This record gives sequence, structure tokens and C-alpha cells, in this order.
Amino acid sequence: MTSAEEIREGQRATWAGLSVSWARWDEVIMDQLRPVGEAMIEALGVADDQQHLDIASGTGEPGLTVAQRAPAGHVVLTDLAAEMLAVAESRARAQGIGNVETRVCSADDLPFPDAAFDSVTVRFGYMFFPDPAAATAEIARVLKPGGRVAASVWVRPEDNPWTSIVMQAIAAEVDVPPPDPDRPSMFRCAAPGVVSGFFESGGLRDVSEQDVAVALVTHSPEQYWEMSSEHMSLAAAALKQVQAPARERIEQAVLSAVRAYEAQGVVRVPGMARCIVGTK
Repeated sequence: MTSAEEIREGQRATWAGLSVSWARWDEVIMDQLRPVGEAMIEALGVADDQQHLDIASGTGEPGLTVAQRAPAGHVVLTDLAAEMLAVAESRARAQGIGNVETRVCSADDLPFPDAAFDSVTVRFGYMFFPDPAAATAEIARVLKPGGRVAASVWVRPEDNPWTSIVMQAIAAEVDVPPPDPDRPSMFRCAAPGVVSGFFESGGLRDVSEQDVAVALVTHSPEQYWEMSSEHMSLAAAALKQVQAPARERIEQAVLSAVRAYEAQGVVRVPGMARCIVGTK
């Protein structure tokens, strides 16, 4: 059985390898995920002097937005991959955000004292935690009494054609085994109540869930393919297994499918996320 540390090392390598493509497509990705970040931040009730922790920050959101809304506060961005946090630091400098710092660490071993933060965000990190229960315990530990945590996960693949279009085309050419429900994967926490259960078992109260619609918007089917094949972790990993003829067939299948979402000069492929909020 693969250990939690081995899983984390694999994730660290994966996201380090994707950092360049995430930086390249940052504007498109941030536009897609903005409704989720806004829903999470709204639930937190950010104050001017907010002390905030953003876990699985990647390239910096929603932590950077929290920092902008809390000019007298402080935000710590954390991630397994230093390369992703380097992109976040670059974004912070470009936006003139000075009240942030970055720390490379795991969610289930946070290097912060008890009751250090007013709020915590975990945007699209929970499904990748080797031990979500342990991570929740750590989140609760570093929260102040009355502090709030907001997390988000993807719902079912059927409700997220922005990614399932590509994976279905790949599956037609490559043997893609179904994910192990007990191991980290993109849709591991898709069912209603999964993350709420972790919150409640971890001692959080007033737990609620809210579904939030998103859309991946590109200028053309070709741009959709170029972006998705580079920045979607599942697709990028699977495409490494295929030879050029198969990759060409996958590309053509994706282009054909995504044209159904093209209108008025843009391609708008929908998706659905779930936001979960709890209070210590």
C-alpha cells in the first residue's frame, strides 16, 4: 500500500511539473474559478485585519483576494509545490499585494501554532489530501474559536464537461482505470456530504454546503484543447502514455465535442463545484 508520504511526493512532483502551464493559463483558470473563490470568501466575512490561511493555494487564489480585502491583515499561502507558490508570489508582486507570505507544507502537518488564524480556505484541495480527517483536525487546531473554514470540491464528472470531454476522448484510446475511492483523485469528494462529514467529525459546527456553477471560457475549440491538455492534471498525465497518432485522434475527438459549446466567438464549457463552510 502506498504511504501518505509517497502520495504527497507524487503530488508534489505532479504540481511542480504543471506550474509552468498553470502560469501560462493563469488568466483563463482564474476566470473559471472566480465564482467559487467569491462564494468561499463571502462565507468567511473577511475583516480588515483578517489573519488568514490558504491551503493548497497553487498559484495563490483565493488567498490573494483575501489579502486585498484585509489590508491590515496577513495571509499565508501554503502548498506542497514550491514551484506553484513561486507563481503565487509573482502574482502578488504584480498586483502590489504585500501582506502575504508563502510556506511549503502539507495540510495534515501545518507548521503554525494553535488558534493562529481567523479563517482558512481550501479551494480544490480536499479531494487530494491523503488523509482528509487528519487535515481537518489540523485546520480546526489552527483556527481561532469562532473562526471559519471554507473549502470547495468538484461534483460529479457528468456535471463537469469542461474536464470530462477530454477524459472521455482519452479513455477511447488509453486504458484509464477507475480511480480508487480511497485514494486522492479529482472527484473523490463529489458526493454531497463528504466534506461536511469531515468537518463535523473534526468538531466544526454550523456546517453548510452550496453548489456553485463555473464555466471554462476560451476563444476557440483549439485553445480549449491546448489549455486542457496542458493544465488538467489527469489529462496531462494520461496523454504522456499515447503516441502521436492516438494523440491526434484524441485531439480531433475533443475538438468535435467541444464545438457544441461554441457560440458568439467563444467556447463556454460548464462545470459545477461545491463549497462547504464550517465554524470552530
